[in-house]
Amino acid sequence: MGAAAVLLAAADLHSVYPSPFAVRVSGDSPFSAGCDGQQSGLHFRNTAVEPWLAADPSDPLHLVGVWQQDRWSNGGASGLVTAVTRDGGRTWTRSSAPFSACTSGEARYVRASDPWVSIAPNGTAYQASLSITSNTAGQGVLVSRSTDGGLRWDTPVTVKFDQDPNFFNDKESITADPLDPRYVYVVWDRLTGSGANFHGPAWLALTTDGGDTWEPARILFESGANAQTLGNQIVVLPDGTLVNLFTWIRNASAPLVRDERLTVAIVRSIDKGVSWSDPIVVATMQTVGVSNVKTGVPVRTAALLPSIAVDPASGALYVVWQDGRFSGGQRAGIALAKSADGGLSWSVPVQVNQVPEVQAFTPSVAVGPGGTVAIGYYDFRRDTVDPAVLMTSYWRVLSSDGGSTWNESPLAEPFDFTPAPFADGAGLFIGDYQGLAASGPRFLSFFSVSAGGADPSVVIATTRASSGHRVGNGHIEVNRYELRRHIETGGRERD
Repeated sequence: MGAAAVLLAAADLHSVYPSPFAVRVSGDSPFSAGCDGQQSGLHFRNTAVEPWLAADPSDPLHLVGVWQQDRWSNGGASGLVTAVTRDGGRTWTRSSAPFSACTSGEARYVRASDPWVSIAPNGTAYQASLSITSNTAGQGVLVSRSTDGGLRWDTPVTVKFDQDPNFFNDKESITADPLDPRYVYVVWDRLTGSGANFHGPAWLALTTDGGDTWEPARILFESGANAQTLGNQIVVLPDGTLVNLFTWIRNASAPLVRDERLTVAIVRSIDKGVSWSDPIVVATMQTVGVSNVKTGVPVRTAALLPSIAVDPASGALYVVWQDGRFSGGQRAGIALAKSADGGLSWSVPVQVNQVPEVQAFTPSVAVGPGGTVAIGYYDFRRDTVDPAVLMTSYWRVLSSDGGSTWNESPLAEPFDFTPAPFADGAGLFIGDYQGLAASGPRFLSFFSVSAGGADPSVVIATTRASSGHRVGNGHIEVNRYELRRHIETGGRERD
């Protein structure tokens, strides 16, 4: 194998937090102090945020998770860390792909962000990173391959790099085709221009030979003037059709998100990404901010990032996102839309968070081999009147009837969100997304919680529900924080 990642110490892998069935996956920082040089911003050492998870199509007990390690307040982290399980999530081994200087990557990449991982049907794992040079002057969309299931990683391939400050690459994701191990797809948005000339089309890079070579990156969908895409993510239907989900943001130069025109949309490809359909609207997005309503401190969430999953048998598609439509814009809820015809038409969005009186945010969705749908999300139903804390719960709802009815379970006891790292201009932060994957008949949730002390946030994994009760404290939340353009990148709440 090429430049292999260094295996990291496995201390505390089996410690439990914060429920009897949740395994702590992340540990203390594996990076030496100062490995990313002298930089601006507040550095949150020993933080683990924004995890993602992939399951092996050929082995349900084999999963690979990734996350940002040691987050910076003004974007990115010192590096990305990987964890591998071969027993369905009970035990984990950590490693790293060389995406940044702190993980033995190129010295020019002082930070890495937006971790994503996917596993091909032959067991080969692929991981993507947005790797960033000093002062975000340059950004590379990098891909690394592992042929041993995620323990060691190849020297990354750069599928796109921009040094020109007029361009910014953002929010990449990677998908290994579950039907053909030769095909892997990377998608992201690439921003340029300002005002009426601003635009952020969706870009695509792909390999047709299992990562030995990559085709030149190209535009997948042109967003139009004063518009951009965000949160591009590909899933593959059982007939091989590709479906790319994204948020389509128009009037994108507006300083407040409320003044933009937001749409959850998809495009389809029936020829492995050679050509793409016109956009198909899933629904309008009526996103609102999330905050501690007692203090006004904002919380950075998946406000503009939808999540998609496909039923591997029927091809039914499920999309979830944050939305304020169910409360007249007073608070974020979790919206779900379904397509039974490969994305050509979509159901009317319905609310799936089970206590609608409080803010719910950062949903993830997965579908098991039997058609069961799982959605994970956070909410504040167990918060108290104490302004010094923000008690937060993480939930999973399951549906065995295609989304008509739901059964809810808590996955962790309430934790205080206030020790979490802070994202400049955006608020408390433990990730723009969280991981969830089907592991055989079970679902493995892979998510961050704030912990306080020496480890402000950690990544935990669980398949089993906690024993905590489901009812709220009876309070009704009204959020007054308005989403706005994010000063970190000149864009919105991202990175």
